[in-house]
Amino acid sequence: MDTMPNPTIRRISAKGDAYTIGRTIGEAVADTVQSISVHNAEFAAAGARWAGSHYLDQLEAAARNEYPEYTRELEGMADGMGIPFAKAFLWNCRGDLRWPDDIAPEVAAGLSEGCTTLIIPADGDKPAIIAHNEDGAQDFHEHCFWVSAEPDDGPGFDSFLYPGMMPGHTMAVNNAGIVQTINNMRVHDLKPGLPRHFVCRAILDCEHMDDALALLQRTDRASGFHHNLGSAREGRLASVEAPASGCQVIEVTETPSAHANHLVMDGMKDIPQSITKSSGVRQVRAAEHLERDTHKAGGPEGVLFDAHPGHEIHRTPNDGGDDYGRTLATGVFELTESGVGVSIHNGPNNKNVLTFQLTI
Repeated sequence: MDTMPNPTIRRISAKGDAYTIGRTIGEAVADTVQSISVHNAEFAAAGARWAGSHYLDQLEAAARNEYPEYTRELEGMADGMGIPFAKAFLWNCRGDLRWPDDIAPEVAAGLSEGCTTLIIPADGDKPAIIAHNEDGAQDFHEHCFWVSAEPDDGPGFDSFLYPGMMPGHTMAVNNAGIVQTINNMRVHDLKPGLPRHFVCRAILDCEHMDDALALLQRTDRASGFHHNLGSAREGRLASVEAPASGCQVIEVTETPSAHANHLVMDGMKDIPQSITKSSGVRQVRAAEHLERDTHKAGGPEGVLFDAHPGHEIHRTPNDGGDDYGRTLATGVFELTESGVGVSIHNGPNNKNVLTFQLTI
């Protein structure tokens, strides 16, 4: 049973084939897309620079060839939103495009988006936890959604959703007990290939950890994210840095893990990348909390709600950070052999705007 006492994250229920699910999502978010998304500075700049480009054509060809079902889902979303498919596809390739250094500050801020994630292994009778701050543009504060989908093919899934964006690249869980949360990275190794949002969506159809890892080890990806993965049924947790040029997997078994928005693993951190001051601060601050004791910090929520001036993990407008300045939602996923408990918070003063237990 789920609850939602304060509708700050609106619910969408969708089921059917790929197009029908996409169309249902698109119709549900259409008003918000027309009033918010189409005016977002980064989305507008992406359209002005990349619409109709050969590079974007290469990304679309890769997506249609490898993931026709998710392309069909996005076609349904575009029709439901009342925008051309080309625009919806472009928005969902925002992190796969190489931008020059002299772009407008508001666009640069969008490309440097935040997010902080904790992975905490099970300890005695305490469940394993993946906890995540989803940081995004101020435009989208209290204008995001939660979609519960029942596809005709593949497991059902639940995902936090930006208006206009595909499910999966934020924080999500599927009915096989696979949890995925995402941290953006700005790695300078972009190339034509599979758009990273399509890879994230594909992971929501996985039933085992190895299936998800195999998708991230593909060499034909256009760019990549840091993925936090958990398999409740298998009792596995993994931190995965997967830029276009490689993939490194660290299975989290005993020591908790924290990750912000840049490559930190020994095999990855020397790849050229852009690192914001905020990402560096959040990486250090979250790791310090985990080294002490998350329970003394108030549990994973206490860590992710930390807004100490100059060391903010939980982002608020005008906090001085040099990337996206707003935590849009905080999700806590508790993984046990029997299922996944989900709690979604809209800040420390508005907890549990959505809670449910998924039984596997």
